[in-house]
Amino acid sequence: MRTRVRGWRWRRNPLRRRSDMVEAWTVLVVAVLLCVVVPLVGIATGLRAHDQGQAGAAAQRAERHQVRATVVGDPPRRSATTHGDREHPYRAQVRWTEPGKGAHTTWARVRAGTLTGDVVTVWIDSRGRGVAPPPDDVAVWQHAVTVGLCSAGGAAGAVLLGYAVERRIAMRRRLADWEREWARTGPRWTRPRT
Repeated sequence: MRTRVRGWRWRRNPLRRRSDMVEAWTVLVVAVLLCVVVPLVGIATGLRAHDQGQAGAAAQRAERHQVRATVVGDPPRRSATTHGDREHPYRAQVRWTEPGKGAHTTWARVRAGTLTGDVVTVWIDSRGRGVAPPPDDVAVWQHAVTVGLCSAGGAAGAVLLGYAVERRIAMRRRLADWEREWARTGPRWTRPRT
């Protein structure tokens, strides 16, 4: 039966080596880093990403506006790249009229099933091009949470990689110490008996 003594590296003991103390302190530091610092890194980067996302969304809302436009020309065709826009996978030529500026025509993303002559709502930038709508609060939060989780995962990976490197160095040093001790003690044990 194996008996396990908890905290033996912290107690005064004639068999305790310097490497045992280093390993005990390393485990404590790694535990604090993983339980305290890594979550704080994730939260801080997530909040920073949220603030930047909110600012970017506000800037996009300031330069973009919605217009009611009529689908003109050929029927809408599937876009080559949808960029994750599953709601609006088709591109169609649309026309709208702005008071005092006349009629405008551009290509914009429209919902599936839209036909020529249908009236649709599209987002237009300051140059009159069809653009994606600005991100809403849900998209900004999703981005912030993703960035926070990825940065926390990266920080945890860096801590664990550092711990693995430290363990390898400690093991090499421990083996070298044992080799030196055996070189001193070994001849007394392996001496031929007469």
